[in-house]
Amino acid sequence: MRSSRRIGRRGAAVAALALAVTGCGIRGTSVPVDAGGAPSRVSCKAPGNESSPTPSGDGTRSVVYLVCGSALAQVERAVPPSEADGPRLPAARALLGELQRKPSPDEEKAGFSSALPQDLKVSGPRAGDRSDALRLSIRPDDLPSFALAQLVCTYGASPALGRGHAAVLGGPGDDTAHRYDCSADVLANPDIAENAGWGDPLSQESHESQESEEE
Repeated sequence: MRSSRRIGRRGAAVAALALAVTGCGIRGTSVPVDAGGAPSRVSCKAPGNESSPTPSGDGTRSVVYLVCGSALAQVERAVPPSEADGPRLPAARALLGELQRKPSPDEEKAGFSSALPQDLKVSGPRAGDRSDALRLSIRPDDLPSFALAQLVCTYGASPALGRGHAAVLGGPGDDTAHRYDCSADVLANPDIAENAGWGDPLSQESHESQESEEE
């Protein structure tokens, strides 16, 4: 008798559930539905230095900023030394090359990526530019916001480029080179590069101030 009552109660419960599902407009199914695994989370934790050796096995450890999630995070890379074209330009080119290089498997696993275009090139200042200016083959404002933020913060952290937490960048045309600061806001929200206030033109006063400091 107890067994019959239990079976009866279970049958009634199943019938009630079927009616409720039908009433909500949801088609019942006897096949389990696989909704997929839970979303994977990335650590955004920089892997060990051994994950990015230079081809020659030596070089200077340098900080580059990669995209992780919706922010920028720093990773150490071994940048090969170069003696051509003076100290600043080869450093800028080497760092750009690191930003354009495909992240290592460990970096990808940790969630790192880069937004830098593969065809982007960098050259030194032209006549009338500040001595610390760098010219890009693409206008800075035409770069993806994350790419520009990566470049500015990587250059701003480089001892070879002055470690000024900023970069003075211009494009291939005659536009004035602008100063772009790598602030905490830029690191946390690289889309700030889309704001018109980021990268104000350098004033003549700041240009003269820079020249006097170098003297």
